[in-house]
Amino acid sequence: MSRFDCFDTPINQLKIIQRKPIEDSRGFLSRFYCAEEFKAFGFNKAIQQINHTLTRQKGAVRGLHYQHPPFAETKLVSCIKGEIFDIAVDIRKNSPTFLHWHGEILSEHNQRSLLIPEGFAHGFQTLTEDCELIYLHTAPYNQASEGALNILDKAINVQWPIDIKDLSERDRNHPMLQQDFQGLTL
Repeated sequence: MSRFDCFDTPINQLKIIQRKPIEDSRGFLSRFYCAEEFKAFGFNKAIQQINHTLTRQKGAVRGLHYQHPPFAETKLVSCIKGEIFDIAVDIRKNSPTFLHWHGEILSEHNQRSLLIPEGFAHGFQTLTEDCELIYLHTAPYNQASEGALNILDKAINVQWPIDIKDLSERDRNHPMLQQDFQGLTL
């Protein structure tokens, strides 16, 4: 029996993973990842890194981060406490959905994850206080390969669901896209 359902988004290869917990009077068991099942969803590389984050303030935004090849990564993002608006922006060169974004509510209650393939920038906004996330990555973080988009870039026009209350200096200063930005070649 599968512990997951996988749903397509309007952007090719970007997937919503619905965990199917087993519950009883004691609580539940929720599987976050299974290499065998995730192969069918396009998650074919080994996990190289797992990160756990805490964002304290409601309305905070983190992102929009990505890594250049050869450190481009597939990410599985899950919210284990609180609720977030999680987004992925397609920055794959020559993609028919280049610079399109898709957002999903991820929460401790809805048991959803966003499966983000290589060639996407990722970010999120907290919709509650004290949000905790778990990220599975197929590549280790490499500072020299890091890239980012500005969360307020009008070329992307992300519709954040609530007012932005907190943004790091680093994320605030990411450059706006230039007309010659062609995306990532994977």
